[in-house]
Amino acid sequence: MTSPIERRALITGASSGIGKATALAFAKAGFHVALVSRSESKLEAVAEAARKTGVTAKAYALDLADIEQVREKVAAIADSFGSIDVLVNNAGMGYTGEIMSTPLSEWQQVIDLNLTSVFQCIQGILPSMRDRGSGIIINVASIAGQQPFPGWGAYNVSKAALIALSKTLAAEERAKGIRVVTISPGAVNTPIWDTEAVQVELNRSAMLTPEIVAQSILHMALVPEQAVIEELTLMPNAGVL
Repeated sequence: MTSPIERRALITGASSGIGKATALAFAKAGFHVALVSRSESKLEAVAEAARKTGVTAKAYALDLADIEQVREKVAAIADSFGSIDVLVNNAGMGYTGEIMSTPLSEWQQVIDLNLTSVFQCIQGILPSMRDRGSGIIINVASIAGQQPFPGWGAYNVSKAALIALSKTLAAEERAKGIRVVTISPGAVNTPIWDTEAVQVELNRSAMLTPEIVAQSILHMALVPEQAVIEELTLMPNAGVL
């Protein structure tokens, strides 16, 4: 009897929202999961829940906003946890504010976390994927990257740029056996709506749930190697964003 294939996923922003739901969905599907986020206590709770499915799950506290250290630390996580088959770049922040009134420091904060940290995570994981000639990189963008919403300037730009990063990476790495996927969800009911940087009121009960998005991410990761879902736009049926 052949033993099951060992698959490992690294998920950023895994302490809550889409990242937490994705971590648990991947664990239930048999993936060993490396969980990355700022909050060690929240991460450990998610890791403990993932372990109950019978997989290895480890929490790695890392502030992805500190972009100077991301590449090196993500590479070190992969070295200690084992070869990463699936990288899910989910960490990010919301931000509302018109472009004219956005301070440079806040603009940079959004771009650093939503775009540059992803770029650095990719550079940390890509060398080992290239060595093996396989791997999937899944970037969580947003519908805001496809159809910009007024009052969400820096966020729109960060997600549009993330989509461009994904397309460029896919073109560069396809011949090396590496698949790159972009998922652009509409509004998702996560703690992002409770943060100080987001000042807007919407009907959260009509939004997508993190679990629905997580199932879509897992589905994209499980597509046979001969195929790739390059882009997926996932919208709530109720018509909220």
